[in-house]
Amino acid sequence: MIGLSRWTFVVALCGALTIEGLASAVHVAVAQDSAAESRPKFDVAIGTWISTGDTRWAHNASSVPGFGNPTSKLTYKDVGTNVIELTAKAWLTPRWFGRLNGGFANIGGGRLTDDDYGSGQRLISRTTSDLPDNSMWYINADLGGRVTEFANHRGYLDLFGGYQYWHTEYGAVGLGNVVCDSTVISTCNDPLPPPGQTVITNRVNWHSIRLGGKSEYRLTRQLSILGSVALLPISIVDNKDIHHLRSNLQQDPSISMLGIGIGADADIGVRFMFTKNVGLNLGYRVWWNRTYDGHVTFHGLTGSSEFPLTQFDSLRHGLTAGLNFTF
Repeated sequence: MIGLSRWTFVVALCGALTIEGLASAVHVAVAQDSAAESRPKFDVAIGTWISTGDTRWAHNASSVPGFGNPTSKLTYKDVGTNVIELTAKAWLTPRWFGRLNGGFANIGGGRLTDDDYGSGQRLISRTTSDLPDNSMWYINADLGGRVTEFANHRGYLDLFGGYQYWHTEYGAVGLGNVVCDSTVISTCNDPLPPPGQTVITNRVNWHSIRLGGKSEYRLTRQLSILGSVALLPISIVDNKDIHHLRSNLQQDPSISMLGIGIGADADIGVRFMFTKNVGLNLGYRVWWNRTYDGHVTFHGLTGSSEFPLTQFDSLRHGLTAGLNFTF
């Protein structure tokens, strides 16, 4: 009886310890869920992106005798913008979130250079135009999740995926002849258009898939470092040009392009929290897209011609600043 009582006591003690351990585990799990659920449900930011950028495209029509490769190369350079940007992030669950980011701006300044090459890559024409008043806007839509939170509430790492639409429009005004080979081009001595006349309207649309991550590391309770990188493994460009002075081309569009490529977005910066829920963000941002395959179509009055698109690049970079609100 004594042995049986001893075993009964041991079993009862083990059961009590097991129940206590389970209760502790449940308590910890509930505490973790409560901590996750106590995370702010919404993150809203309003800011600006003071940027400059350029767009370059070229094509190869050397299949036509007398043309070089590239045949034409257009460079929209030093095109500045002051973007107004809004970002909204909502936690759908304690782990998963959705984020919507958009910006719009007028583009001021910049210069278009249009180069044409003959056989042997001889420059036969170079014209320049001003880019006085243009526009840009974009939307990023992402879904993501919290991968880890650093020890001692130092920060976090999020991964996300989504879609980006990026639109720019340039209006090239005036025309200056820098190089014109009269042995090839018969219009070298023709009068130039008035200085204020629009000669080319260019509209660029990038459609991209985004895959990336974002992290924040807190140096102090108020100051932290932020970083975000997104790869664009699939990026499709749809470009349309109107050449207003080309009487041998249709006018909307005169030239169209379709290409596929890759790209990347990157942000780095710092955040200073004035209060628990209001902070100031300062940083630097770079966006870059580039095609590796595509074609360009010239829409003539009586028919169209298609040639390989050898280059289409869009680059924009500059300082960012804004206010961040969590609640």
